[in-house]
Amino acid sequence: MHGEYKVPGGKLVVVDVDVVDGVLRHARVAGDFFLEPDEALDAVNGALEGVPADTDAAGLAARIEAALPEGTVMYGLTAEGVGIAVRRALAHATDWTDYDWQLVHEGPQPPALHMALDEVLTAEVAAGRRPPTLRVWEWASPAVIIGSFQSLRNEVDSEGARRHGVDVVRRISGGGAMFVEPGNTITYSLSVPEALVQGLSFQDSYAYLDDWVLGALGDMGVRAWYQPLNDIATDQGKIAGAAQKRIVGPDGAPGAVLHHVTMAYDIDADKMLEVLRIGKEKLSDKGTKSAKKRVDPLRRQTGLPREAVIGRMVDSFRARYGLTQGKVTDGELARAQELARTKFTAPEWVARVP
Repeated sequence: MHGEYKVPGGKLVVVDVDVVDGVLRHARVAGDFFLEPDEALDAVNGALEGVPADTDAAGLAARIEAALPEGTVMYGLTAEGVGIAVRRALAHATDWTDYDWQLVHEGPQPPALHMALDEVLTAEVAAGRRPPTLRVWEWASPAVIIGSFQSLRNEVDSEGARRHGVDVVRRISGGGAMFVEPGNTITYSLSVPEALVQGLSFQDSYAYLDDWVLGALGDMGVRAWYQPLNDIATDQGKIAGAAQKRIVGPDGAPGAVLHHVTMAYDIDADKMLEVLRIGKEKLSDKGTKSAKKRVDPLRRQTGLPREAVIGRMVDSFRARYGLTQGKVTDGELARAQELARTKFTAPEWVARVP
C-alpha cells in the first residue's frame, strides 16, 4: 500500500507498507525532506515494523519519536506527518494529481444561489457525475454568511444589515460568520472526493486542502500559514477563514467534501461592525482587543488588483495539479436555483437557530 502526505509548510512524505496478519510489515519511508543523522531513517522504518494496522496517526508518531536517535533533526518532516502518510496508505487515499480538476468561475450571483451551488456541485462530485471542482465566486450583492449552527440573533445586527442592504444567508457548513462585499472579497470552494482526505483527521484535512493557497500567497510575497482550526493567517493578522461539509454519496457510497474559503481582499471594517455582532469572548483567543485588527486585507499585503490575486491563485493551482475550464451545467443551475428558492432564502433555514 502506498500513501503520500505533504507536511503543511514542509515536504512530501511517501510511505509504502504491507499489512500481514493485522500488523505493519516492510514499511519504507521516503520523500524530499531532510533528516539527520542518516540512521534516523532506519529508526523510523523500524518503529513501524509490527505495529497493529489500526494504530492511529498519533500512536504511530509516538512510536517514531521514541525510536529516533538522540539529536535527530528533521527538516520539512515530522513524526506525525509520517503517521498520517501511513494512515493514508492504509485507507487507499488518492492524491491531487489523480484527478482531472475543473475550474468554474462565472459572473456575479446572489448569495443564496452561491450557498445552493456549493451543495449541488459537491453532491454531483459525490455521485461521480462531476469531476473535482475549484469554483471561484463572484458576489452580486453584499452579504453576511453565518455558519450552519450559529444563532442568527447573536451573530447579526438585523437593523444594521437592513440599513446597509446586506443579505443574510446560512451555509451548510459550520464555522463563523463572514461579511462580504462585491470587489472586497475572494471566495472559492473545493468540491473533492472523500478519498482525497482519507486517513486525515478533520483538523488535518483543513491544513491539507489549504496548502496550495498558502503556496500561491507565498508566490505573491505573503507569508501565510494555517492556523487551527480553520483560519489562514499572516504576521499582520487573519486573512481568511475556511469551513467544511461532508456529503454522503448515493446508497452510502464514499462521498465528497466541500471546503470553502473566504479571503479579505479589502474590507469596510466600520460597516462590518455595524452588521456583525463580534463579542469580547470571540476576540479573546485572537490576541487582539479590536475586531478591526483581526483581519488584514490582501489588497494591502499584495499591492495587486483583486483580479490579479485570483489569477495568480488559479495559475498556482493549475501548475500544481492541472486545471481545465468548466461551467455549471444547465441541470446543476436549475437544481441550485430551486434550492435557493425553497431552502436558502426560506426563514425556516436562515433562522433555524434563532
